[in-house]
Amino acid sequence: MEGPPPQCTAKALDDYLEHLSKGVFQAGISWRVVEAKWPSITKAFHGFDVERVARMSDRNIDTLVQDERVIRSRPKIAAVVHNANELLALERAGGFKKHLKSFSDYEELATDLKKRFKFVGDSGVYHFLWTVKYPVPDWHEWSRAHGMNWEAKAKAASAARGRAPRSKSQLRTKSRASASATR
Repeated sequence: MEGPPPQCTAKALDDYLEHLSKGVFQAGISWRVVEAKWPSITKAFHGFDVERVARMSDRNIDTLVQDERVIRSRPKIAAVVHNANELLALERAGGFKKHLKSFSDYEELATDLKKRFKFVGDSGVYHFLWTVKYPVPDWHEWSRAHGMNWEAKAKAASAARGRAPRSKSQLRTKSRASASATR
């Protein structure tokens, strides 16, 4: 994803589930894949209707695992169902928005959310809270504090792409690949 994700105002519990789920599906794969499959994922999860998702059975989960239109990770699909149930429990216990506001510190809230929701880690919590316009620390400061120096990684990746092969065997492999490509 280029730049920060778009923000939105969550109007209903369904909106929170959708934004939380996007981070669940993104874990370990490209944002491009998630974005490409998102319309099908949204349809498969009934528009992220919390009540309907919470009632999904193991049979429903198994059906989605076979559906090529969605990201077919059983643990991620099951996590969305679990997370829907957890959102409903918090809503019934006084309200999810009220729960979010009950923490005075971002890190305390993040720790709570990581314990409650499945497939949601440090980056997933940050992404979720950012997208629903909840106050979060500055991204650069937060990422450095969590051992994620994205700027250094980007510079290293850019430098690696610009380097020439170092060994003679790498040069031979590269020239063979170029020769076979021109045939």
